[in-house]
Amino acid sequence: MSIQGNDVKKIIVACDAGMGSSVMLASQLRRQLAKQDVTVAHTPVNSIPADADVVVCHQGLADRARKSAPGKTIIPVQVFIGDPAVNRLIAAVKGGGAIDG
Repeated sequence: MSIQGNDVKKIIVACDAGMGSSVMLASQLRRQLAKQDVTVAHTPVNSIPADADVVVCHQGLADRARKSAPGKTIIPVQVFIGDPAVNRLIAAVKGGGAIDG
């Protein structure tokens, strides 16, 4: 699925392992997108809310995220902090452009 950055209102960082890195990513996204009208939340991968526009999760959880949030844009990452896919998401939300997932 694809969505335009300026249409994103809710980003979910989904996890399963509980190691804390996804919580850190959610905090980082909140800080970096503070001036945009975007909500960032952290949830378990099996409990992604229906109003999510974009879901960021570890690549190993991407299939589960797609099942939990059908029709949503899923951004799989290799690492939660510093992944290029997260940087592209931030840039698209701030400046417009398509987000593919």
